[in-house]
Amino acid sequence: MKMKIKMKLLSDMVFGSGMSVPGGENIAVLCDEYGFPYYKGSTFKGVFREEMERYLGWSMGSLEEAEKKLYSLFGQSGDDGSENFEKLVFSEFVLSENVREAVLKEIGTENPELVTDCLSHLRTFTRLSEEGMADKGSLRNCRCVNKNLVFYSEVSCADEDEKLIRDVLSMVKWIGSMRNRGFGKVQISVE
Repeated sequence: MKMKIKMKLLSDMVFGSGMSVPGGENIAVLCDEYGFPYYKGSTFKGVFREEMERYLGWSMGSLEEAEKKLYSLFGQSGDDGSENFEKLVFSEFVLSENVREAVLKEIGTENPELVTDCLSHLRTFTRLSEEGMADKGSLRNCRCVNKNLVFYSEVSCADEDEKLIRDVLSMVKWIGSMRNRGFGKVQISVE
């Protein structure tokens, strides 16, 4: 079965790409070839697994049952795919096709940096010394995806796991980088 997931950003979010732009951004946002930010489904799956572990730990009668269910949904690190698991698969979280078309109609496809600039902004951070002054050399720039944007994904799962998946999705409240600084608060719902 497939479920469509809606993720609204309640705060600015950092979809870190693991890259930096020399002289510009210390943390760059993950964007497609047109400049649209997106969040990897596989990265979300890791956050989802953490919430699933908590949920199963609270709701299942035994640790052994919880571990069996986790294994059936996620497999184990190093699995080569030869087993027949009912694994979950999340697609990338992307903006709706209507939003993408409207932006590309206005901006065009030849300037992906402008598309990125329309949907995100730079934030500047510095580390403070004990005296309350900025530490020398601590200035950092981070590209943040604008709050209030809505992203969509799909999850494939077994029919019998639908309620469990819905329950755990409702528990996910923070994703992305720098969550401990107030970034990445989300509201997730199933369409």
